[in-house]
Amino acid sequence: MVRPTQLLHPARPPAPLRPAATVLLLRDSADPARPGIEVLMTRRSATASFAPGAYVFPGGGIDAADAQCHALSTRRPTQSDLRLTQAIAAIRESFEELGVLLAHRPDGSPVRDDDIARLDRKAPFAAQCQAHGLTLDGADVFVLAHWITDRDLSRRFDVPFLVARMPEGQEPVADEAEQFEPVWVRPQDALARHAAGDFFIIFPTIRTLERLTAYATVDAVLAACSAHDEPLFASCPRAGLLNGREKRLMEHEPAFGEVALVCPDGQIVHPLDWQHDQPVALLKNVQRLTAPNPGHMTGPGTNSYLVGDPATGYAVIDPGPDEPEHIERLWRATGGSIRAIVCTHSHADHSPGAAPLQALCVNAGLPKPPILGLPSASTARHNSHFVPDKALADGELIELIGMNGNDTVSHTLEVIHTPGHAANHLCLVLVEDSLLFTGDHILNGSTTVIDHPDGDMSAYLDSLDKLDAACQRHGIDFILPAHGHVLGDHRQAPDNPLSPPEGGARRAIAQLKAHRLAREAKVARAMKALPQGTPDEWVKLAYDDVPERLWPVAKRSLLAHVERLQNLGVFNL
Repeated sequence: MVRPTQLLHPARPPAPLRPAATVLLLRDSADPARPGIEVLMTRRSATASFAPGAYVFPGGGIDAADAQCHALSTRRPTQSDLRLTQAIAAIRESFEELGVLLAHRPDGSPVRDDDIARLDRKAPFAAQCQAHGLTLDGADVFVLAHWITDRDLSRRFDVPFLVARMPEGQEPVADEAEQFEPVWVRPQDALARHAAGDFFIIFPTIRTLERLTAYATVDAVLAACSAHDEPLFASCPRAGLLNGREKRLMEHEPAFGEVALVCPDGQIVHPLDWQHDQPVALLKNVQRLTAPNPGHMTGPGTNSYLVGDPATGYAVIDPGPDEPEHIERLWRATGGSIRAIVCTHSHADHSPGAAPLQALCVNAGLPKPPILGLPSASTARHNSHFVPDKALADGELIELIGMNGNDTVSHTLEVIHTPGHAANHLCLVLVEDSLLFTGDHILNGSTTVIDHPDGDMSAYLDSLDKLDAACQRHGIDFILPAHGHVLGDHRQAPDNPLSPPEGGARRAIAQLKAHRLAREAKVARAMKALPQGTPDEWVKLAYDDVPERLWPVAKRSLLAHVERLQNLGVFNL
């Protein structure tokens, strides 16, 4: 866990969560020229306390009485008490707001408009259903998604987004108090109208409608949701600033982890724009300066990290390419107080800046910081030759210690040797703040190239296991890669039960390993399909989901997979 003293923004407890439920009432389009599903949406009051004026799905808070109505509803064998309570709340809210009732009569026939006309939408719901002998259709309401309101808002809700088929013979009529203008709309049309500026919808609604566009019929949606009685996706979004404007993010989006690290309590202040002129503060003791070397292999550029503060001096991790302006910026950001220059590996976008940065310190009459790392192996490419002043050992500690008034301040980096991407690759743990710097071993937005023979796929996968063990040992939740934003998320907490119990770093590592093994299975299938094939032929099959312009680079990793499969005895070519 990050030390509270290193956080950039004062802690502020998020608002408590309120249980709620919303339902997407669906029907199939009757227009052959515009096929697909349609969803019922209404416009919220302009004076509503939450999302005023937005088009939404019907729903609202879960009442204590909803949990007491289980006997009035049908129920699936797999439907938990919680899911049934949520379904009943959604049925009640759709009745109160739109006059739509998912229920059936004592004879089993569905409720019609004339039945609903005999009910009072403002009177107690359960008592009226019981008095008229109506049974709620809770078994026909399925969970599609699970959303928890962002931490920056003063009113927060824990909301399942449920789905159900719109009952036949009923017409929605808005209550004209909370909801107005009921409209049937195809998800793709709602999104297009929102983009055009005449159909305001909020972030969770946008993302949910985007997911719905993948389904052609209501049957397809319900079949997907009924498969496991669990949400198809879940999110507690976070927000940062992009081009000076608020940008909300789901957990799978690249910048989510960075906002979680820098603004854990939901402050919307952190800029997400990539820029190279000045460092970006991630914590008080961690800054990132991105080198001006963007490209399809480097993403926005190589991230150089500055760890430390004026009291302790700084360690520079990955000084980057020999780019004079970048090196000058690193030196100025530290005030020249550099205690160590650490290279995660010897590739040309990581280590060449080390010697010029060291020279700047010496030329300024400051102590000469040692260049640390592992020497390049004989298998390295000619432009990746690297010899550090001191070779680091696995498990070695790099300590920065200073005094801030009467207090001792320390920042300790633990070295982890992680061959795979390169034979001399290493990662670093900032021990006091439980952060993992991964160089090129783990990237954000892409998978690293395993460049055979200096790269080794078996060693790479073993190193992932080693990093996972380090995350477990140190309680690491966040990964700081050499390319891309911070990865990770905080552990499960009362303000967000959707977070992973083990932390976002371990989940990222598990997902990456699963991706690598899935790719390896595709390589094996390609080799089996074309046993006399060439790597160029195999890459077309194994990387058919990758743009063709990247196949020459992908072939490097393919060769590493081939070598591993041969060593495992899967193929003998």
